[in-house]
Parts: sequence; C-alpha cells; structure tokens
Amino acid sequence: MKKSIWAVTAGFLVILVSSIAVDTILKIAGILPWDHLHVSTGLILFVMLYRSVFSVAGCYLAAQLAPKNPMKHAIILGGVGLIISSIGAVVASDLGPVWYAWTLAALALPLAWVGGKLYERNKGSHSQPANNKL
Repeated sequence: MKKSIWAVTAGFLVILVSSIAVDTILKIAGILPWDHLHVSTGLILFVMLYRSVFSVAGCYLAAQLAPKNPMKHAIILGGVGLIISSIGAVVASDLGPVWYAWTLAALALPLAWVGGKLYERNKGSHSQPANNKL
C-alpha cells in the first residue's frame, strides 16, 4: 500500500513541480501574466501543451513506480488530476477562459491513460528477448 501511495504521490509531484516551474519561468520572462491567464488562445494552447506533457510524464512515473497494476496507478493519478482540475475550474473561474480549466479537467484521464500505456509499451519492449539473427 505504501508503495502505491508513493507511486501516485511521486507522479503528482512531477506534474505539480514541473508545471509551477515552467509557469514561473514564463512569468519572469514576461510571457505569462502573474495574476490571470487572459491571454491569446495560442498562448493558452501552449500552456496546455506543456502541462499535458508533464501529466503524461507524471502518470508514466506513477505506472513505473507501481508495485503492481501500473495502469491502475496511472489512472488513479488521472482521477486525482480530474478532481483537482475540476475544483480549480470552479474556484478560479475568473482567472482565465472557462474552456481552459475545463479542458484540463477533461484531458486528465486520457493523458493518464497515455502515460500508463507508454509505460506498458516501453516495459514490454524491454522485456522481450533480443533477436540475435544476423
């Protein structure tokens, strides 16, 4: 049980720390505003892109660290993301376009599935014996 909790927590921390770090760098650079996300659609899509990449990476890590059932751990982390994103969409709806926050919530489970699937595919390719034919 402790290993499962750690797997999901580690994945969550990867997503959280990576997102905050890139957000902060973009704010310091003057690309993103500090107090809201009322910017161009292209910039919002860019933010969604890097957050999606971080979500896949965090779910991949959760699957990798899982003691068993790696996809289950990735999906659990996606569920956590869905809940947190939904709460954020309601509580902070005035900080950016409504569609942005709800799109992040809607993407949480599909991105978790991608992270888990990538881990399964990567693990499967490493566990197969090499073909030694010349």
